Amino acid sequence: MSIKVKQPGLLTSVQDFGRTGFASYGVPQSGVMDRYSAKIANLLVGNTEYEAVLEITMMGPTLVFEEEMLVALSGLEAVVTLNDKKIELLRPFEVKNGDVLQIKQITKGIRLYLAMNGGFQTEMKLKSRSMYEPITKTSALQKGDQLQIAEYRDTKEKTFAHLKYEAEKYASEAIEVYPGPEFDFLTDAMIDKLLQQTFSVSKNNSRMAYQLEEKIENNLKPILTQPVLPGTVQFTPGGNLIILMRDAQTTGGYPRIFQLTEESINLLAQKKQGDAIQFQLKNYER
Repeated sequence: MSIKVKQPGLLTSVQDFGRTGFASYGVPQSGVMDRYSAKIANLLVGNTEYEAVLEITMMGPTLVFEEEMLVALSGLEAVVTLNDKKIELLRPFEVKNGDVLQIKQITKGIRLYLAMNGGFQTEMKLKSRSMYEPITKTSALQKGDQLQIAEYRDTKEKTFAHLKYEAEKYASEAIEVYPGPEFDFLTDAMIDKLLQQTFSVSKNNSRMAYQLEEKIENNLKPILTQPVLPGTVQFTPGGNLIILMRDAQTTGGYPRIFQLTEESINLLAQKKQGDAIQFQLKNYER
């Protein structure tokens, strides 16, 4: 069973929960940027939360189905049509051979997740189907691709269709963080500035990292290259703050002042250029 990619959209890729255990070889974790939304999409079609899904950024794709399938889309808001008829998010729907699904535009947030009953069965590399070049041939879908999926298991009792999607939490500007390994290098004045400042997402945002627009004066000493993770906040000598995301490198040489919570990574993954954030520090007393 397969789906044909008629148009790939701006940036659409197959992702699951990523690769673990390969950081020592320099392999990024990858995986879905917003794990919460991806999990909801999978549960809506009766999958476990770990099945591979399509991660859709900003706009597109156009998909042609070649068999009967059960599909669900999760995210904040988007214009989606099936055979030119509007489709709602967060409600599973069946498609037939020849049906055409168009994700025309994401109108709130920037990422949408598409799950199929049984999950996508694309090539497994290093225990994951997540697309990341050069581990996989490409980092995104291409026009004409054929996506293999599992055979549709028609479940008559679709109790999974009543899940609650907590969309309201994505409206928050609060990004919860823990102290990072070099947090103690910061002065009280620097900590106050970092926690009181409202930052905005710069145009330099991607699956690898989000850079923030505003700068903070940085007098910290450089560090030797050290391990980093998705959610690590690096503080550059020039005063820029860089928040590493799912495709981040595995080591870095800038002080690691904060570490985002898992929920904060999900929240940030739906922020676009110009959106505001403010750090909230957990588990810290002066």
